[in-house]
Amino acid sequence: MSADRLIALDRAAELAVADDLPGALALLPWLVSSIALDRASGGFDAWGRSTVIDEHAGEVLRRSTFEGLHAIAGLGEDAAWPIGNAGLLHVYGYLLSTVPTPWGLKRERWLGGELANAYGGPPERFHPWAGPGTLLERVTADASELLSRPDARRRTRRVDGVDTVIAVSPATDVPGRPAALAYGLDDGRGIRIVTTFPVASDPAAVLEEFETSAPGLRWNAAPPLAP
Repeated sequence: MSADRLIALDRAAELAVADDLPGALALLPWLVSSIALDRASGGFDAWGRSTVIDEHAGEVLRRSTFEGLHAIAGLGEDAAWPIGNAGLLHVYGYLLSTVPTPWGLKRERWLGGELANAYGGPPERFHPWAGPGTLLERVTADASELLSRPDARRRTRRVDGVDTVIAVSPATDVPGRPAALAYGLDDGRGIRIVTTFPVASDPAAVLEEFETSAPGLRWNAAPPLAP
């Protein structure tokens, strides 16, 4: 991974925290172009809605960053702080988050190789400046495939008239490979992705907890907008 790119990303995140999103984006031309490409292709449509008020860490993104990114992506009318497009927030917004969580910084799922390994790809698959395509395209492709795989370990629960769907990648004999988890909501218009992350511990326990705990939206998901 390029040290220069990481230094630029760290500095951009500092500027975003200081409410200087234009300054942050000036350091990350690949981020601006990626969002523009995803806007043009309709890539954000595959994603549901999410809040940036994390259940474990609180506010993980500044409001100025939240609103600025949605404006660039052409999603401003569908977003109202703190709820917006999950793809924009989880894939690109998290790159600018400096708030620690019990599992580290939100960006580590993209910069580290664990999630890429869980999906069976090379360590750099989710590096935001790598190709092919944008980071959103690569994440969408893998998460969508997992949510539709017939051999995935999948569970569905109905919550307030919406199907909440979790899918965990099939067990593997590859030593040390974590499982990939994808989560989405289906209000009758098809599953829209909310998040994806690696599960290094016991995936069966995650699935059991999903099935047996009180029903509710998970992992910072927000209800879909009305049709």
